[in-house]
Amino acid sequence: MPIDTSSYYPEVPDPRDEREGGNTEKRSDSLNGMRESLFGPTIKPVEEVVIIEEINQPLPPPLPTGEEPVNGFERFIDTFSHVISWVLIPLVMPVAGILFIFRLSILDVLPANLQTAVTFVIAGINLFAPLLLIFLLKVMGVIEDPGLNGRKERTIPYIITALCYGASAWFMASRGAPVWAAMFFCGGALASLINMAINFKWKISAHAAAIAGLVALLIRLQRDIAVEPALFVWLLITVGAAGLLGSARIWLGRHTVWQVLAGYLVGFCSVFFLMYIR
Repeated sequence: MPIDTSSYYPEVPDPRDEREGGNTEKRSDSLNGMRESLFGPTIKPVEEVVIIEEINQPLPPPLPTGEEPVNGFERFIDTFSHVISWVLIPLVMPVAGILFIFRLSILDVLPANLQTAVTFVIAGINLFAPLLLIFLLKVMGVIEDPGLNGRKERTIPYIITALCYGASAWFMASRGAPVWAAMFFCGGALASLINMAINFKWKISAHAAAIAGLVALLIRLQRDIAVEPALFVWLLITVGAAGLLGSARIWLGRHTVWQVLAGYLVGFCSVFFLMYIR
C-alpha cells in the first residue's frame, strides 16, 4: 500500500505567498505544489513544450544541388540575353542586309520609293512569310517551341529559310540588281542548307550563322565596292552585336561555345565567298 506522506510534510506558507494573496498554487517551489512535487515536475513547464515543438518542426527543404538563389545581376543578364535573342533572330538578317545594300553601297542613288518597295518585298519573303509558316507549324503540332531551340524541330524551318533566301536572290536578279547583291541572298540559302545538314547530327547556332553573314556582307562592301563613309561604323556595331548575340546564346544554355563558333564560320564563309561571283 502506498504511504501518503503529505500529512507529515504540510506545505509551509511562504512570506512571498502572503504578499501575493496566499495563493500557493501559483508557486512552483512548494513541496507539494501542482507544478513541482517531491519526485519531480508533474506538469511540463511551458518553456519545455515550446522548445520541443520547435525541435519537431520540419526543416525547410534544401536547395537542389548546383542551384543557388539568382541575384539581381544574373536576372538582368538573363533578361538581356532573351531580348537580344528575339530581336536579332535569323529572319531579320535579310531585311538588315537589304537596308545595308541600299544605304551603304553605290545603290543608294536609286529612287527612295524603289528602295522602299524592294525592302518591303524582301521583308515579306524572309520575315513575315516564315513567321506565318512557323506559326502554322506550331498550331498543327509539328513543332512545340516557336523559338526552335530543339534540334529535331529545325529541319523544316531550315528548308523554309533556304527557300526564302533563294526566292529573294531570284527577285533581286530579276529586277536587275548587281550580281553581288543577289549572291548575298544565295549565301544565306547555302548557309541554311549547310546548317540543316549539320543539324541532323549536331546542333549548330543559326543565330550566329545569320549575323555572321551580315558581317561578311559589310566586309565585302568595305573591300571591293564603293561605299558610304558610315559603313565602317556599322561594321563595328554589327561585329559587336554578333559577339553579344553569341554570348547570349551560350549564357542561356542554347548552344555551346563550339556550336556558336561553327555558326559564325558557316554563315561568314557562305556569304563572303559567294559574293565574289560576278
